[in-house]
Amino acid sequence: MNHKNVTQVSEFLIRGFTSQPELQKILFPFFLFVYLLTLLGNVTIIFVIRSDAQLLQTPMYFLLSFLAVCDLGFCSNIIPKALVNLVSQKKTISYHGCLTQIFFAIFIGNADSYILASMAYDRFVAICRPLYYSAMMSRKRCLQLAAVSWAIPFFHSVLYTVMMSQVEFCNPGEIPQFFCDLYPVLDVSCSDSSIIDLVLMTEGLVEIMGPFVLILISYIFIFYTILKIPSAVAKRKAFSTCGSHICVVVMYFGGISFVYFNPNAKHPEHKDTVAAIMYTLVTPMLNPFIYTLRNNEMKAAMKRVYRKYFHSS
Repeated sequence: MNHKNVTQVSEFLIRGFTSQPELQKILFPFFLFVYLLTLLGNVTIIFVIRSDAQLLQTPMYFLLSFLAVCDLGFCSNIIPKALVNLVSQKKTISYHGCLTQIFFAIFIGNADSYILASMAYDRFVAICRPLYYSAMMSRKRCLQLAAVSWAIPFFHSVLYTVMMSQVEFCNPGEIPQFFCDLYPVLDVSCSDSSIIDLVLMTEGLVEIMGPFVLILISYIFIFYTILKIPSAVAKRKAFSTCGSHICVVVMYFGGISFVYFNPNAKHPEHKDTVAAIMYTLVTPMLNPFIYTLRNNEMKAAMKRVYRKYFHSS
């Protein structure tokens, strides 16, 4: 490890979305609108599910409310500071603010993955084991899935935050991303990062891709079961119950994989910024619309909640 000129930095410079001032003026209102839309959409999902007894007792929607909480926390951990930097002359983040952002990005981001895996398991049981659905997806089982989805990422996040707190920096440097993430922060360090790299490509790979593999296995069994259904109408109905979830999984894991597991992950370029925007802002914004516009049960529940709270009789 090189100990030359090592200093205890108090803040980092942030590259942000772009270095072009004229483009920043355009991006600020756009990203602010997208962020507010994300807040509105996910708060609405949570409110509707928690206010409607019929949805709240349905495992899929119970888990969906946790996914909405993850989406709210994930984008709120990153986007407000990024928006402030868009209109600031000096784009910075404090050292402790950076570590906090890393902790919550890893914690909530991985919780998102596990919730998606839990939802895939729910679809597997509903389609492949319908006679046992009530027993296998009981209230207790749903709470267990939610607890595990938060607990494992929490300890995973603590591990990486502690490791990153030991990293040394020769100067503040400019983080080549619009938020503090593992690889961009390591890019401006002067420490030997071989141990963190090894952990990222072993334990980190299992942590991120593990839920994806579980989702993939679930859908292999789901599609195999659906293909054996003789009725074309029943097939379409079965596929439609999975369509929203598949869209969300592809968008989320596509962005994550591109950022963390491409050969140039340690040297972020603008294309990585686009991928990061996809899973930090675009996916959380689209999730509520995907699950409501394609879902008659959610539409019906929204009408019931509206009549309950806002429609005077």
